[in-house]
Amino acid sequence: MHSPDPWRALDAQPDVATLIAGLEARGGTPAQRRLRRRFLRFVPVRSGTRVLEVGCGSGVVVRDLAALVGRRGQVIGVDASRAVLAAARRLCRPIAGGGRIVLRAGDGSRLPFAADRFDVTLAITVILHVAEPATVVREMARVTRPGGRVGLQDQDFGMVAVTHPDPALTDRVLDGVVRHIYEEPYSGRRLPGLLRAAGLADVRLLTDIFQDTTLEPWTKTFLERRAEYAVKLGLLDAASAQGWLDGFTAVVAAGAFVFTMNYYGAVGVKPR
Repeated sequence: MHSPDPWRALDAQPDVATLIAGLEARGGTPAQRRLRRRFLRFVPVRSGTRVLEVGCGSGVVVRDLAALVGRRGQVIGVDASRAVLAAARRLCRPIAGGGRIVLRAGDGSRLPFAADRFDVTLAITVILHVAEPATVVREMARVTRPGGRVGLQDQDFGMVAVTHPDPALTDRVLDGVVRHIYEEPYSGRRLPGLLRAAGLADVRLLTDIFQDTTLEPWTKTFLERRAEYAVKLGLLDAASAQGWLDGFTAVVAAGAFVFTMNYYGAVGVKPR
């Protein structure tokens, strides 16, 4: 069955370039950089290690990982989208020398690697979008060496807060859209359970928050896309959706804008 989640079939989207640009815009915000790097320290990712990122997208995290593993380490990124891999190769080229970064096509539910190959295997803001999260996490565990770590980080759309003069309408847009698009919009809180179900031990959880008080470009785009989806899904008419977006203007002008979203990072160890 066709999924309304555009990230399930990225290459089939008419606005694939816009979606890829959005990955880079989100990844470049100071708040996102901070929470991403805190999670990588929490895992932790150390110099000289071999790391696999499942669902690497345009390479935002791959570039962070390359700096952490150093010249003696290696980062392998896999993604099912040819379009996003082409963008990742272009963006990672300046730091990809000597085979330190390898990018290849691959499906997270059938990873093209032998067992016990990686020191660390990661999926960051991916589990929300996959059809069978448990299968992906089991595959991640399979390709991780005994004693190695599997890490998952995801947002949780049940933990989004935004200031707006009409809270009821805001709930209708935000909650309604995610219920229609995602099979499990509250994926963040499920991560520790997924790791334990895959046989991983010593599971730890890091809860973090993306915060914006100025309506940064990525947040603005996020809210605009929610309004667009609300119209497509029949939750609002176009005029009401635009009115909802316009409601943020006075809030921002008054310095009262707040947008927060919880991110959950869970890490487990593969038993020896």
